Amino acid sequence: MSHIGAHDTPFSDEMEEQMKVMTNINVVVADESHIRYADEICEEILISARERGTGIARRTPEYISEKMMAGKAIIAISEDGRFAGFSYIETWGGKEYVANSGLIVAHAFRGIGLAMRIKRKIFEHSRTLFPNAKIFSITTGAAVMKMNYELGFRPVTFAALTDDPEFWKGCQGCRNYGILEANEHRMCLCTGLLYDPAEHIEISSPAHPELANLKDGEQRNQNENKQ
Repeated sequence: MSHIGAHDTPFSDEMEEQMKVMTNINVVVADESHIRYADEICEEILISARERGTGIARRTPEYISEKMMAGKAIIAISEDGRFAGFSYIETWGGKEYVANSGLIVAHAFRGIGLAMRIKRKIFEHSRTLFPNAKIFSITTGAAVMKMNYELGFRPVTFAALTDDPEFWKGCQGCRNYGILEANEHRMCLCTGLLYDPAEHIEISSPAHPELANLKDGEQRNQNENKQ
C-alpha cells in the first residue's frame, strides 16, 4: 500500500509554480509604452525562425513600433516587467483578410500555456477591429494548428487565402520557399487555415432576427415531435 505525501508530489508543485507564473503575466493590447521592447521582440522573432527552420517574416523595430502605436499588436509582460510574448495583426487584400503574425513566446515563459493566451487575445482583438474579415494562417506547426482549430479555423487550400503578393513575399525567408514558388503559390509544406466569420454567425444575434425566429421555430417543431 502506498502513501502519497507532500514529498511525493513534485509535479503538483511544478504545476502550482506554473500557474503562479501564468497569473503574473499580463496579456494586453500593446501601445506606445511598450515600444522599448521592440528590439527584443525582433531578436526573439529571428531566434524563433532559426529554431523552427521555417520562415517567420523578419521585421524591424520600427515596424513593430508602428504596430504597437496603431493598436494592432498583443504583448505579454511579466509582473516584474520582462517581455514574455508577442503577436501582431496584418491586413491584406483591402482588409478583406487578416493574419495574426509573429506569434512568439520568450524562452523563459515557454511550456506554461502562454502561446494560447496570446493567440486567443490577438484573435479576439482582430475580430473586434475587423469583424467582417477572414482570418487566416499558414503553418507547419502542430501546436499552432491545434490552437487554430480550437478557435474555429478550418483547413483550406491556398486558393482560399489572400492573393496579395506582399503577403507571400513574407515566405521568402523560409527554406521551403522553393516548393511554394515551384507550385505557383498553390501549395507547399504549410497547411492553410481559415476563420470565415460568415460561417460563425450567432443564430440568436439581434443583428439577424430572422435567423433567431427560424431557430425558435425549429425548436418548437422538435418539441412537438417529442410529444
